[in-house]
Amino acid sequence: MDATTCAPAMPATADIGSGNLITLTAKAVEMVKDAIKTEGLEAHGIRIGVQGGGCSGFQYSMDFEKEPRPDDISFEQEGLKVFVDPMSSMYLQGVIVDYVVGVQGAGFKFNNPNARNTCGCGSSFTY
Repeated sequence: MDATTCAPAMPATADIGSGNLITLTAKAVEMVKDAIKTEGLEAHGIRIGVQGGGCSGFQYSMDFEKEPRPDDISFEQEGLKVFVDPMSSMYLQGVIVDYVVGVQGAGFKFNNPNARNTCGCGSSFTY
């Protein structure tokens, strides 16, 4: 994660305002799709969530998943299935997920307009 990039990247599609809970940039979608292909998980999507932990109280999670769970909020963006559990959804409203490359390496960056504080690496936050 690149802690030096604070401004959210603009989404690749017009998903802001379309009702999607989370928006992934074109680069984030591309990198998730590449990882799905590399892992041989073509029928899978991505689960994005929030868990207790990290240095600021909450941390983001991402994992591959084939099907949504019964209470999940699910949608597609650019052909990528995205799943979010109801508890995480209250912390992820309006989040933009980007994929950045910087001096500290490459990885997914969560731009959360609702976070009061974030840690230096940007992987955990206070709500």
